[in-house]
Amino acid sequence: MKKILSNDFDSVSAKAWKQKIQFDLKGADYNDTLLSQTSEGITIKPFYHQDNFEKLAIPVNENPFKVSQTIELKDVVEANDFAKKAATSGVENLRFNCAKNFDISAIVEGISKTVELQFVMRFFDPEFIKNLNEELDGYNFSVFIDPISRLTRIGNWFTSKDEDFKSLRELLEKKQIQLLVDASIYQNAGANIVQQMTYALNHAVEYLNHFKVSDIQFEFAVGSNYFMEISKFRAFKYLFQQIAKEYEPEITPTIFATPTRRNKTLYDYNVNLLRSTTECMSAILGGAHYVSNMAYDTVFKKSNDFSNRIGKNQLLILKEESYFNQSDLITRDSYFIESLTKQLAEKALNLFKDIEAHGGLLSKLFDGTIQRKIRESNKSEQEKFDSGELVLLGTNKFPNEVEKLNDSLELAIKKKKKPRKTLIAPISPKRLAYQVELKRLKDEA
Repeated sequence: MKKILSNDFDSVSAKAWKQKIQFDLKGADYNDTLLSQTSEGITIKPFYHQDNFEKLAIPVNENPFKVSQTIELKDVVEANDFAKKAATSGVENLRFNCAKNFDISAIVEGISKTVELQFVMRFFDPEFIKNLNEELDGYNFSVFIDPISRLTRIGNWFTSKDEDFKSLRELLEKKQIQLLVDASIYQNAGANIVQQMTYALNHAVEYLNHFKVSDIQFEFAVGSNYFMEISKFRAFKYLFQQIAKEYEPEITPTIFATPTRRNKTLYDYNVNLLRSTTECMSAILGGAHYVSNMAYDTVFKKSNDFSNRIGKNQLLILKEESYFNQSDLITRDSYFIESLTKQLAEKALNLFKDIEAHGGLLSKLFDGTIQRKIRESNKSEQEKFDSGELVLLGTNKFPNEVEKLNDSLELAIKKKKKPRKTLIAPISPKRLAYQVELKRLKDEA
């Protein structure tokens, strides 16, 4: 008969644990000494106990996450070559970010029809989308577009809200396109976790109030706060499940996740491997359906076979050798993660309701509220980085002062922005190490 070790010990209540901790503090205040708060206002306790455990009904993925490869479709020949290599080396999903019209047959030449293809349209040409659907008949593919993301990033619609939504409605009715909510811009611009979740929900509701759809995809960037990021995905899935009940038909959400650019560095760039690994782990454990990694040298190098292979292999090792294909079992019934999930869900729901009560996401974008809130969050985090409270190893702590990179740059670090007239102030991505790196590059010269 198997002996259960825990049966040899008396159970200890949460109250008893707290009393013992307070005794060991020798008069120091428990709340002041051991409780801390995140920038989102989430309380972190020194211990978690079954007595205070409340489990939320969070949708569980029916299948393991899929390893995805994101491809910036600029040159069709290069993109096709990259895609064929990825498709035959373990990648299950190819995701093309499309900035303009392209040769459809050339992009899929030599790619098996069993490989899942996703096309994210960064331009809006209904006739081209129609042709794309016709020429890819027989392939396992999806086409996504997000006019609101275009507005947040660029400051303008593709054409106008009325024209964009009219064309979108026609394509949705013909099932030639799917809705995408690209919430990665919020994280990459400096929004805290509650804001990211909330703006994604409000973003989705703007669409759901106009269109009847049965599926929608959310794209998130993943930061380095390991347990908070796991809880972010779980809390988001829980909240969207509640909100989607208000709409018909039943909506199936999928989550596409990729590491943030915000904490990636130019100097000591090998550390980016560690950052992206934990970020992918958070996404998987949080319940993302697709995870696409980022090349560790993406800040300053063009896409290349070596770094892309390393990025893909990080995911394959997690899935095939580290049991992350059983992610729903790994986080199940964790008192700490459930507590974080519940707190994040509560705060995000309150903010969501407030935004909806004041006109919704588009209204708050046009009056500048969303941009201001993200700027404030970005400023707070940037100040922590500048002071050394927030550490990026190899950049603001233990930097390699003799490392020189000016001669290795393949991409412009300082990008010139052309002034343009916009309807709203765009939301722009910001890397924490950017100013430090500019100074070091200048000092190298």
